[in-house]
Amino acid sequence: MTDYSRLLNAEQCEAATAGDGPLLVLAAAGTGKTRTLVYRVAYLVERGESPDGLLLLTFTNRAAREMLERAREVAGDAVGNLWSGTFHHICNRFLRRFADRLGYRHDFTILDRDDSRTLIDQCIRDTVRNKKDFPKRDVIASLIGAAANRGCDIEDVLETGLDELHADPLEIVTVANQYAKRKLAMGAMDFDDLLVQGLRLLTEHEPVRALYQDRFRHVLVDEYQDTNLLQARMVDLLAGKNKNVMAVGDDFQCIYSWRGADFRNIMDFPTRWEGCRIVKLEQNYRSAPEILDVANACIRGNPEQFQKTLRPTRKARSKPRVFLLRDGEEQASALLTLVRRYQDDGYNLRDMAVLYRAHFHSIELQMALGRARLPFVITSGVGVFEQAHVKDVVSFLRLCETPADRLSFGRLLGMLEGVGEKTTDTLWEKLGGAFDSRDPEQRARLCAAMKPAARDTWRGIDRLFEQYHQEHLATDGGEIVQRFCDGFFHTYLYRAYENGEKREEDIRELALQIGKSGHVSTFLQEVALLTNIDHEYDRMAREHADMLHLSTVHQAKGLEWPVVFVLWAVEGMFPSSRSVGEAENDAEERRLFYVAVTRAKDELALFAPAMRRTRDGGVFFCKPSRFIKELPRGLVRENYGLRD
Repeated sequence: MTDYSRLLNAEQCEAATAGDGPLLVLAAAGTGKTRTLVYRVAYLVERGESPDGLLLLTFTNRAAREMLERAREVAGDAVGNLWSGTFHHICNRFLRRFADRLGYRHDFTILDRDDSRTLIDQCIRDTVRNKKDFPKRDVIASLIGAAANRGCDIEDVLETGLDELHADPLEIVTVANQYAKRKLAMGAMDFDDLLVQGLRLLTEHEPVRALYQDRFRHVLVDEYQDTNLLQARMVDLLAGKNKNVMAVGDDFQCIYSWRGADFRNIMDFPTRWEGCRIVKLEQNYRSAPEILDVANACIRGNPEQFQKTLRPTRKARSKPRVFLLRDGEEQASALLTLVRRYQDDGYNLRDMAVLYRAHFHSIELQMALGRARLPFVITSGVGVFEQAHVKDVVSFLRLCETPADRLSFGRLLGMLEGVGEKTTDTLWEKLGGAFDSRDPEQRARLCAAMKPAARDTWRGIDRLFEQYHQEHLATDGGEIVQRFCDGFFHTYLYRAYENGEKREEDIRELALQIGKSGHVSTFLQEVALLTNIDHEYDRMAREHADMLHLSTVHQAKGLEWPVVFVLWAVEGMFPSSRSVGEAENDAEERRLFYVAVTRAKDELALFAPAMRRTRDGGVFFCKPSRFIKELPRGLVRENYGLRD
């Protein structure tokens, strides 16, 4: 037998070599949970457990592959027979064998995202009377997915999601029901169905459930705090006979309630599993002691949790710093200066990350980085000006300024009811291959040539073109963007896109930033420069270039960098104004801040601007985040501006 006490610390060894029965491993940030899981697998195999009697459930197939490879290095090739993968992957294996019990063929089709959206489009076309005001397919797909992952009816989701949709809930339910019927008739499942139908198979068919309960002597679950109700129920069923279940997770890092993760799953685990043993991993190998002091103090404020204290293994460094700045502009300038200082100290750009609570917090910084030609990569997705809803608004601005912009013409008209690519081509040809928003006669010809379904909406946009030129709004681009949103885009945004509220925040911030460019044409030039740089950086990223990382905190979970900057650590932004008030939401915001802090290895800088400027030139004042104000004195260094 391997001497695990020599390879693992005492806490990890206790978890990896635990006996049979339910086990909850509370693995705090940076404490080696993956290593512990890998050695648990190796220990079980060495103890005589058959690898094909082990089930390892993860949240990414990549994580499963990495764990399997590392376990193979320890215990040999035998572990290759272990069942491992995501919940959806494992459900697919169940269903390929027993789908007929649910009325499906064994060779059922799995719809990809595009197939699913196309089928929803067909359901909308065939069942909805007033398609003009009905939500687009992505919004409907989001609602259907939310219901599936929460294990509830779509009616329950609609109770809280209809405020901005202005749609008939009965029609949405009808579309959802039609979608389900057509999938079944096609013998197809979408991604969410794999989990729903997999759980149904285990719940409703006792022989199938017994087969897998007998097969899996041990069930191991990674990132247990991220499970939704369906996933937790599946774990309970599979481990229900042998009761050898190992859940590894950290309640401090439960930050995905918005996509169905249920905090109660990990908190109630010891209650659901009688005789559950709890092992805490608290020895941190990632961060400097001073960073851990901030993390421990921050998370201590949450009332309902398994108390843990991160213990450092690294030598002392400098204290984290809080920069109390004037506004967002000074924040961007200070960050650029700090980045260059760290470069002088020997850090590469790839060693540094900028984290933020929401995408719109980074718009000002992205523009500043573009002007400075400082290479960066968006870890949490595409750059702000590559996002569809932002490109929609920019297309309107381009048509205000550029007569020959065929792409923007097509994008803007494509938002109208019944206007597709063919119609756009016809209209463009009728206009002679150019659209000049300054020309009233040409605008009138365009309006007259439109189909009645689109004409009324276009008249409102046409009036905005007239206002733009007559009121000389080129020097007040924020105002015309606001009018565009109020008169048309707000309604379209919630009908066409999921997460409409977050996207609207992006647009409001965009309107604010336009004013800083002085003129709309100048702003459009900066956008063109930035998006071209983005494409170049995408190419460079594939070549592992040296670039600054930008990410939301949600997307940064599981990652780490030597140097971390946190933007807008102020009340109303971090914590988010949408989350403040209810105790459960406050607790999740604190966990999110904890995740941000614990991404840092060597250096941590928190930015707290004193005010945010508004589009009309006003300001509203900001207070430093409660997560900063609650820290005991002496844990951080406060800096006013960049003064040392």
